[in-house]
Amino acid sequence: MPSAAYPGQVSDTLFDDAGAEAARGQEPLAVRMRPRTLDEVVGQRHLLGEGSPLRRLVEDDAPMSVFLWGPPGTGKTTLATVVSRVTKRRFVELSAVNAGVKDVRAVVDDARRRMGMHGTRTLLFVDEVHRFNRTQQDALLPAVENRWVSFIGATTENPFFSVVSPLLSRSLLLSLESLEEADVRALVDRALADERGLGGRYTLSDDGADHLVRLAGGDGRRSLTYLEAAALVAGPAPRPSPPSGDASGEALPDAGPVTITADHVERAVDRHAVRYDRSGDQHYDVVSAFIKSMRGSDPDAALHYLARMIEAGEDPRFIARRLVVHASEDVGMADPTALQTAVAAAQAVELIGMPEARINLAQAVIHISLAPKSNAVIAAIDAAAADVRAGLAGPVPAHLRDGHYRGAAELGHGKGYRYAHDFPGGVAPQQHAPDGLVGREYYRPTQHGAERRFGEILQRIKGVLRGGGQRG
Repeated sequence: MPSAAYPGQVSDTLFDDAGAEAARGQEPLAVRMRPRTLDEVVGQRHLLGEGSPLRRLVEDDAPMSVFLWGPPGTGKTTLATVVSRVTKRRFVELSAVNAGVKDVRAVVDDARRRMGMHGTRTLLFVDEVHRFNRTQQDALLPAVENRWVSFIGATTENPFFSVVSPLLSRSLLLSLESLEEADVRALVDRALADERGLGGRYTLSDDGADHLVRLAGGDGRRSLTYLEAAALVAGPAPRPSPPSGDASGEALPDAGPVTITADHVERAVDRHAVRYDRSGDQHYDVVSAFIKSMRGSDPDAALHYLARMIEAGEDPRFIARRLVVHASEDVGMADPTALQTAVAAAQAVELIGMPEARINLAQAVIHISLAPKSNAVIAAIDAAAADVRAGLAGPVPAHLRDGHYRGAAELGHGKGYRYAHDFPGGVAPQQHAPDGLVGREYYRPTQHGAERRFGEILQRIKGVLRGGGQRG
């Protein structure tokens, strides 16, 4: 039942099967459709499978302290409420945005009192727990350590950076993942059919479903919010006709459900439906144009295709992988920092996710587009691989072979090897390639960007390596 005991509190509820859910129709669709059991939770199979830590905690009804870490809309609040409902614990929710130490202590003191007087156990759920400062987090420690409450903290930030070590070490850390397309579709289908949701009064066209799923971006709450808005745009659904028909006594025809189309979704969300099939020609055409625009040093065109992919719901990890490949394939040693930027963008995608990571991806696109171009790296490895496939391998020169094991000296392994650090410039005149490949050149630097300097360095090195004219 609602309570005003805690100023920072969102809800204070004891879940039971007999509890009436008042004003249910006034709640947002995402709230009405919140799962009631673990089996109703969509996605997060790695956390909810048989024998998983979370399921064991629930089924064994054990005291718990858990951090749920994942992107928005992946089910953190849902899991907390389901755990509370299944385990019959009193559910208290605080938001770290507006709760303080006083609120935390009030919840803990009340939980201890209720446990002592009535045996009522409390589950404390703190949303956005990373917003708590160290003092606020420290206030949770006694309750967690003494199990006065079961604690679940939800965060979109890496807990290893945002949560104090003593609290984290006493808790189980569970990582949630963005929902797959099939999971989002399952959520939407359930909301369309379930009486708690739209109750079969609406259907969703194929193009409307595709657009809605793309816009959701793996966020289940967002998908239901958009569905509810699109239903309002589509117009009120007809109510079932009474069995006796109209006033004249004639039976009324069944108007059927209202169909929500992509146009309704566009108007509700104010986002145009981008035509982009991730498994069809459009996908490959856009990706091809994206890569060729960067190769052609046209950052504006490359940014257009980047935006097109992002708006269509392309997996940002796929985009990041293409950037990492392109940084070496078409820039390479002409600007070695391009690869660093691309890898950093890929790491940012994993660390902070979308939509913020679009900025990191855009930075990498601009860097690669403006960088001097060279395909010398891919040409070098492909040429070397071609020789290997053609059988041009040959034995490793004896002076380069491992000479550390017993009997190696008798075989002549390592004999005559020249230690590079003993020579001026750290380069020793000796042969490194197998006999049949002496003189083969794979890496041919261009005169573009930093590769001009690397080319000059390479020529000086080759002069030393070959200057002695000897094998070892």
